[in-house]
Amino acid sequence: MSRNKLLLVLLGASLLAGCAADYLNNYDTMTLASGDSQKANQLLQTVDPYNPASNNTKIEGDGARSVGVVQRYKLPPKTSGPTTNMTVNVGPAGVSAQ
Repeated sequence: MSRNKLLLVLLGASLLAGCAADYLNNYDTMTLASGDSQKANQLLQTVDPYNPASNNTKIEGDGARSVGVVQRYKLPPKTSGPTTNMTVNVGPAGVSAQ
C-alpha cells in the first residue's frame, strides 16, 4: 500500500510541477496570437486620422427642389375628388370568419 501511495504522490507532484513550469516562464517575445498591436498604437497616436475629403463642407444640392420638399411637407397637397372607403373580407354580422 505504501508503494502505491508513493507513486500517487510522485505522479501528482510531477503534474503540478509541469503546470508551474509554464506559469513561471515569463517571455519577452510576441506571439502570433497577439495581433497587430504596433499598427493599432500608431493609428491611436496619429494627429489627423480622418479622410482629407471630409473637410469638404460644400454639399451640392438644388435649393429650389429643397424648398418644394419642405413646402409639401408642411402643407400636403389636397386630394381631388371624393375618397372611397373599401372593406374587404367581412362576413355577415354575428358570424365569425373561419
